[in-house]
Amino acid sequence: MPGTPLLVIAGAGSGKTNTLAHRVAHLIVNGADPRKILLMTFSRRAAAEMARRVERIARRVIGDSAGVMTDALWAGTFHGIGARLLRDYAREIGLDPAFTIHDREDSADLMNLMRHELGFSKTETRFPAKGTCLAIYSRCVNAELPIEDVLATSFPWCDVWAAELKQLFAVYVEAKQRQNVLDYDDLLLYWAQMVSDPGLAGEIGERFDHVLVDEYQDTNRFQASILLALKPGGRGLTVVGDDAQSIYSFRAATVRNILNFPGRFSPQAAIITLDRNYRSTQ
Repeated sequence: MPGTPLLVIAGAGSGKTNTLAHRVAHLIVNGADPRKILLMTFSRRAAAEMARRVERIARRVIGDSAGVMTDALWAGTFHGIGARLLRDYAREIGLDPAFTIHDREDSADLMNLMRHELGFSKTETRFPAKGTCLAIYSRCVNAELPIEDVLATSFPWCDVWAAELKQLFAVYVEAKQRQNVLDYDDLLLYWAQMVSDPGLAGEIGERFDHVLVDEYQDTNRFQASILLALKPGGRGLTVVGDDAQSIYSFRAATVRNILNFPGRFSPQAAIITLDRNYRSTQ
């Protein structure tokens, strides 16, 4: 059934991307409104490739109109879709819709500027570099953990700087707010906070009849909470992933999301396993 919460567990080479593309094309061919289909993956290139595959598949059935229909899809990364929705609802959450988005390099540069202003770049013992500072900050945000826990588990060589890093992060956040800037972590943080409001969550969730997510094993707690807020009963939700791998663990991804999916939407959830590797034959 199209509305059933669906988990597709697909190993390497089993065609999970093609499976997701066929599902989206099937929905469109069978009358689903492409403007109400949300397709998310982990890179802009992957999202663009997925949309191209959907168009190719749908074109075989419905002809040239497939291009127009697939152009109407909401296809992108979690961060890209988050940015688009945040602009739509900015005023309702007290955000200036003209916000600027900093990429990782911009964010590291701003972190470095704050590092210099606090005098941490001139310490007798070498203070963590800007990239390390940003990585620690990002892990704290995405894993929703205090800095002490993050340092102990992932950056033990930086634990002597816990107090200074806490001060640096506070100044960094103030600088972002002053400049009306969001970094990549903010796009998920603000989106998750936005849909924690039941009214907004319901309104945004109703914009999409179908939500499909690729590489679900690489989602973190924020991303899982966003999906749960949009589709609390799982209706129209399809996730595809490989429970044996997690590429983006440095972004606080947790494989628990894919392992807990059946129980979260029990007893409605359906599970399909793709275990044939087409890239590596016997």
